[in-house]
Amino acid sequence: MGRLLIRPGLRGLVPRHWHLRYRGFDPSGQPIDRTVEGFHARELQHETDHLPGVLYPMRMRDMRHFGFVETLAQQLTQTPAEVQASSGHGR
Repeated sequence: MGRLLIRPGLRGLVPRHWHLRYRGFDPSGQPIDRTVEGFHARELQHETDHLPGVLYPMRMRDMRHFGFVETLAQQLTQTPAEVQASSGHGR
């Protein structure tokens, strides 16, 4: 789950690869060829997104999974009908 440091508590569900390989050069010109997974892979994708100015909400597929931690936690404990009723979309 992604998060915005400028807005503490704000989170969003972002699709990311769990495993990845990256290649390049270190500051002294030596080649780098690494395979990473888990948090390291997700963070690398997040930071690489910033190079062209992409923020994580721009990668989200469903904005219903974007909000403050407390609200998202409540939604996870509700049934789909309860979530729809509380959003005002079931009337």
